[in-house]
Amino acid sequence: MKQALIAKPTLHLRDFAPDYCENLNKVQTVAKTLKLCQRIGELQPKLYANGTQGIVIVLQGVDTSGKDGTSRRVLEFVNPSGVEFTAFKMPSAEERAHDFLWRVHKALPRHGNIGVWNRSHYEDVLVVRVLNLAAREVWQKRYDHINAFEKILTENGYRILKFFLHISKREQAVRLQERLDDPTKQWKFAAADVEMRKRWDDFQQAYEDLLNRCSTRHAPWYVVPADRNWYRDYVVASTVCNALESMDLKWPKPSEDFSKIRF
Repeated sequence: MKQALIAKPTLHLRDFAPDYCENLNKVQTVAKTLKLCQRIGELQPKLYANGTQGIVIVLQGVDTSGKDGTSRRVLEFVNPSGVEFTAFKMPSAEERAHDFLWRVHKALPRHGNIGVWNRSHYEDVLVVRVLNLAAREVWQKRYDHINAFEKILTENGYRILKFFLHISKREQAVRLQERLDDPTKQWKFAAADVEMRKRWDDFQQAYEDLLNRCSTRHAPWYVVPADRNWYRDYVVASTVCNALESMDLKWPKPSEDFSKIRF
């Protein structure tokens, strides 16, 4: 079972089981995830203090795949002042008056911060494609535009961690019903969710194409089995923690000599 995709070989989503969990023990894995999240909380201040690199966490997936829950869990111990969260919804009139990457570039976190994108520029080769909001010759070009954009970001100090939260159609039905049954979650439900669900196969094909077209060496996609929330969180936390560890972050040295300062 693969998790990291580096463009080749050609990927088929049918080969990835949404309920896959490596036969891991749930209780033990939840405990490991807690330690990983705590470690992320320890490393983030060093990222902030250095202010020379940034991380962008891209969370994509169909409704109920757990984009909010993932970010809430993985960044549980991070100082909120070091996180910039953006939920990309339907473009505003101002955003539609610019190129499709304009609003995404605006949301880029400053160096030293972690940016979390709930949906992203990939909506412009997903929803735009499935709902025919733009001509094929328009959205087809966007794969190359996205790859070039992400390469620019990585060459300017950003780590881009892209997660496709892969759930089954059956699990989505369960979660949508839970929203309807729970008064505290009904606000999340919309009649449009039912209509979008009717396009399930179209969206799966659109996701498969973007995973194949836009998983690159500098910004690979991670396919995360997401039917089990505890395993989903473990995979994402592991990846984020590994990225921070690989930066070899150290506390910056003071720019002035403080040895003679006394109080």
